[in-house]
Amino acid sequence: MDNLKTQGISMPKLGLGTFRMQGDACRAAVESALSLGYRHIDTAEMYANEEPIGAALAAAGVPRVELHVTTKVWHENLAPAAIRRAFDASLKKLGLDHVDLYLVHWPSEAANWGAVFETLVKLKEEGRTRAIGVANFTTPLLKIVVEDIKAPIACNQIEYHAMLDQSKVLAYLAAKSIPLVAYCPLAQGRVASDPVLGEIGAKHDVTAAQVALKWLLDQDGVAAIPKASRRESQKANLDALKITLDQADRNKIAALPKDRRCVNPGFAPAWD
Repeated sequence: MDNLKTQGISMPKLGLGTFRMQGDACRAAVESALSLGYRHIDTAEMYANEEPIGAALAAAGVPRVELHVTTKVWHENLAPAAIRRAFDASLKKLGLDHVDLYLVHWPSEAANWGAVFETLVKLKEEGRTRAIGVANFTTPLLKIVVEDIKAPIACNQIEYHAMLDQSKVLAYLAAKSIPLVAYCPLAQGRVASDPVLGEIGAKHDVTAAQVALKWLLDQDGVAAIPKASRRESQKANLDALKITLDQADRNKIAALPKDRRCVNPGFAPAWD
């Protein structure tokens, strides 16, 4: 599987998203994914599933050096002392001595970004997270973090799929050599019923969802973390890596409406 190199880490381009997975079902899903060959697992304190994920990681017995584990701090915990408490709790639940990537999960109007990233950089310097980054950050917020604070951001994790235009933030990230990690890469299932994607899938004898996923993974500097609790879905997402899309396929996908946002950015500044 292809990896993205960023800020000293190597992140598999295809990972497993775990939002809304809970308890034994979450543990089983992660164990299944690891057995199929997934090595990139994404979670967050807000998901309340770090404990079953930690149990799955321990049970799978995959060497730690082969794993990429991302977790995130929620926007209510962005004061320096609260970040450390949240981080300690996440690490304990995951049963790890470090994570590979620690993200600010969501922007906060009240955050002191200088203090936030000073704390995150210290966690990195202490070897407790190998890299730091952000999620759901707009281009203006990225400029504050990257250009004003000069924080060593390893990625911006945002909603991105074949039905949503993220060209402006993509252009900014590419100019700064920062990867985009796409959540909701299948538009919460909407891509499965899209006739254009279905037509492209029929041409390649694959599903519309596999076409949409490969379209993302073909892009430079883009990783994707589709949520998949069923083994069949996990395998289908892995099999999407084998598809070869041609320029005609990409042109058809480019012509799709790009205004289908699944997640409301809430109080974040206007998306740019």
